[in-house]
Amino acid sequence: MPRKKPFSVKQKKKQLQDKRERKRGLQDGLRSSSNSRSGSRERREEQTDTSDGESVTHHIRRLNQQPSQGLGPRGYDPNRYRLHFERDSREEVERRKRAAREQVLQPVSAEVLELDIREVYQPGSVLDFPRRPPWSYEMSKEQLMSQEERSFQEYLGKIHGAYSSEKLSYFEHNLETWRQLWRVLEMSDIVLLITDIRHPVVNFPPALYEYVTGELGLALVLVLNKVDLAPPALVVAWKHYFHQHYPQLHVVLFTSFPRDPRTPQDPSSVLKKSRRRGRGWTRALGPEQLLRACEAITVGKVDLSSWREKIARDVAGATWGNGSGEEEEEEDGPAVLVEQQTDSAMEPTGPTRERYKDGVVTIGCVGFPNVGKSSLINGLVGRKVVSVSRTPGHTRYFQTYFLTPSVKLCDCPGLIFPSLLPRQLQVLAGIYPIAQIQEPYTAVGYLASRIPVQALLHLRHPEAEDPSMEHPWCAWDICEAWAEKRGYKTAKAARNDVYRAANSLLRLAVDGRLSLCFHPPGYSEQKGTWESHPETTELVVLQGRVGPAGDEEEEEEEELSSSCEEEGEEDRDADEEGEGDEDTPTSAPGSSLAGRNPYALLGEDEC
Repeated sequence: MPRKKPFSVKQKKKQLQDKRERKRGLQDGLRSSSNSRSGSRERREEQTDTSDGESVTHHIRRLNQQPSQGLGPRGYDPNRYRLHFERDSREEVERRKRAAREQVLQPVSAEVLELDIREVYQPGSVLDFPRRPPWSYEMSKEQLMSQEERSFQEYLGKIHGAYSSEKLSYFEHNLETWRQLWRVLEMSDIVLLITDIRHPVVNFPPALYEYVTGELGLALVLVLNKVDLAPPALVVAWKHYFHQHYPQLHVVLFTSFPRDPRTPQDPSSVLKKSRRRGRGWTRALGPEQLLRACEAITVGKVDLSSWREKIARDVAGATWGNGSGEEEEEEDGPAVLVEQQTDSAMEPTGPTRERYKDGVVTIGCVGFPNVGKSSLINGLVGRKVVSVSRTPGHTRYFQTYFLTPSVKLCDCPGLIFPSLLPRQLQVLAGIYPIAQIQEPYTAVGYLASRIPVQALLHLRHPEAEDPSMEHPWCAWDICEAWAEKRGYKTAKAARNDVYRAANSLLRLAVDGRLSLCFHPPGYSEQKGTWESHPETTELVVLQGRVGPAGDEEEEEEEELSSSCEEEGEEDRDADEEGEGDEDTPTSAPGSSLAGRNPYALLGEDEC
């Protein structure tokens, strides 16, 4: 018998990767052929079928693969709503790596932080979102799904035909997730568009505003979430910016964990994170404003008195609560009816359905990943009823929750709309899973050129012999200096693990501890006016009134958010197109980490 031809370890690794991809593709094909609920067949990575049989030149990268032993209960496919983004070419990844090593970082002016929504979305262009095509009750489910598939491929073809891959941002290529949005919009009486106050124009697609307020004739409430992460003057400036450009909007300020802005914050305490004990969810800022907006929209067609009574009970409970422990948040209370509707996106529902049916108002929560949709629902309910995660794509299908007998909330998966936004900003906004980034260094450079990362983290240049001397920084230098400071080392050669350090810095930015806030156009010239604006003073007083007074707070140096321990060791191989699982349950903020990570407490100066 002839001897087998020997081959290298690298070839063996490539062989195993190819075998795994073939097996995964076969399993996906079997699922979609045997599962009638799957509306779109999983395409291979190499091509995507269009309505006319031609192939689109872009490739798709599927993220957040979930391990499964076949179909789950009722034929549910756990990978049905995986994030589908365009894959970066290997040449583009290598080019960005070289730029991160060579390009010297220069601080940008304040005007660069001003972000105009017209530059991001270009209203009137093909940067739209896919609409559900017309249908009739005479159509079968297979015909309806096939028609939606053809319409979706035409939508993708228009966008990729008008813009090059370098200009386009990451946006969702999975039709199943868009079907979830269609269903939520069709069943809602009021639509909440949740945005992050640090960059609200990033999360506000004008095409969705035009569709909801125009074609559907629904009221759209813009929720500026996480207002505790931005200065009050900037919050008020963004509020007036949206009122001026989109007059049909109802703007509401919200945060699930308010803090008193009058309390001085130490900008250097980046790794210090306060842990609240007690009734944290009941102190949310914004439920009262949201109730008033819904009352103005419904104009007495729905009885919302039960909602007002619930808010009064939550405020009273938060006032006299003693904050004896975290388990108090899970105390017994009025039950919240939860309905998981994984297949409702496929069911025909007439767009002209009855509004406020049976005296119940349905409020749909839509928005980009990581803007706080699930946290907003928890803040409205007053306790945790929805699992939350910083991982984009954590919410895979929409669920409905009865806040009161007359108010129903609907949580929709996060969706990324097409835009011309820099991909580095998308990463810093938490839209793209950090553990899946093939090249995180340019995003670190984007951050460091807009906020003084080196000064905030007290970094020492890796090539500096004398700390008092100035040295030019590049993105790679920042990652290497942070790896040296935190003790991130590679397993084999014990070199500085710059990839892990880059992921650590990006997580600090997503968490808001390295806070990068963008401004509306003209904010720099009118900053003094906004700081002295009456609404700014009112917001400061309101945040101080519902802030953490009375709750027990602790501050500790938290390692979890600045490392990638919970995502697994495979995250370090993301440069080689590995796909790690991001949905490993994360530990509680107060869990003991020093026993697992020898670098948790370095004994250095506070940073």
